[in-house]
Amino acid sequence: MSTVNPASATAIAPPKLSRRRWGIILILLLAAVVNYLDRANLSIANTTISKEFGFSGTEMGLLLSAFLWPYALANLPAGWLVDRFGPKKMFTGALTLWSAVTFLMGFVNTYSFFYGLRVLLGVAESPFFTSGIKITQSWFSDKERGLPTSIINTGSQIANAIAPPLLTVLLLWVGWRGMFITIGLLGIPLVLAWLRFYRDPDAREAMLIHTGKVAVTTVDKPQVNWGDLFRNKTTWLMISGNFCIMFTIWVYLTWLPGYLETSLGFSLKQTGLIASIPFFAGILGVLCGGMISDRLVRKGVNAVTARKVPIVLGATMAACFVMPIPFVSNSGTAITLLTLGYFCSQMPSGVIWALAADMAPKEQVASLGAIQNFGGFLGAALAPVITGIILDATGHFTNVFILGGCLLFLGACLYGFFVRKPLAQ
Repeated sequence: MSTVNPASATAIAPPKLSRRRWGIILILLLAAVVNYLDRANLSIANTTISKEFGFSGTEMGLLLSAFLWPYALANLPAGWLVDRFGPKKMFTGALTLWSAVTFLMGFVNTYSFFYGLRVLLGVAESPFFTSGIKITQSWFSDKERGLPTSIINTGSQIANAIAPPLLTVLLLWVGWRGMFITIGLLGIPLVLAWLRFYRDPDAREAMLIHTGKVAVTTVDKPQVNWGDLFRNKTTWLMISGNFCIMFTIWVYLTWLPGYLETSLGFSLKQTGLIASIPFFAGILGVLCGGMISDRLVRKGVNAVTARKVPIVLGATMAACFVMPIPFVSNSGTAITLLTLGYFCSQMPSGVIWALAADMAPKEQVASLGAIQNFGGFLGAALAPVITGIILDATGHFTNVFILGGCLLFLGACLYGFFVRKPLAQ
């Protein structure tokens, strides 16, 4: 049993506490943007690099996918390591390593070296979002956790929206090697800010955050075995649900420009501008999901149910917008449906992480979040491959959108009907 002595406890000024924890979220948001720029830079330099090295289309495709499989698999140990050693150490190491890997890509001269660095990038980035969920679980109560978790996840949408123009300018200005080096160097000030600013909340702060009181008595819970998470069927349902939702999101991320060019007839220059529209909508979608879930919790709705509402609603609405896309003839209507579909598909993105924090035992939050994310990135890794197979077999995107819509609806059903109560209960 652990206690906090009321006599020695002093009230914490809410403004000071608020500034610190939202400052932490700001650093994580900026890190998320850099995190996704590090992933996107190869896509932007794709043609330039393949021409310089003489890579075939197959070699380039394998290089582009080299990040995803290691990232998905590395999420499993990454979550356990964050729970074991804490988010400060793991995030510091991850940010330092992925920045160094990106920097080194500016000096590669062989395919094998390039491929190895992309694999290492996937491993290095795996602790980031698991660290984020651990941090929001520590610094925010269940009534306010959805919004900060969603803000961190908007970093990926901001990066997806700004990557084409920003990285293209860098590519034209300093070349592809200079682009990799520049993006790699962005991690240095973030590491320094993180080391200077972040710490775990002390006992008094934790009590104030989670109970609204300065001094209470708490009973330490025994640590749950990591393998127990896999023996719980709810964990597998969360893995499967996130797989279904992330599949369609990564069809957007990998094939949207190709669809705009081949199916809607836009030029390369037009595609660069139009492709950013759904991603800007995605920023609003992530924030909307977080705000809806937090508002429901504050109104007294059970936390798990409150997280599920934007997940189920967003995935279901996304399915309704995505499936009709190949059957409309007007390009403006198609772009509108694409934008609405991506907005809705992003409503679950941040809330899914908050749900893991509400479902898991306190000492297993990062582990469950990482396991769920593992399922999502299995879907992400398969999305570009299955899309390519469908296109080779049919020559059009019709079945791609139908499959994506069906998976979104299946994901909504898995979360809505079968994910019901915390794993600790």
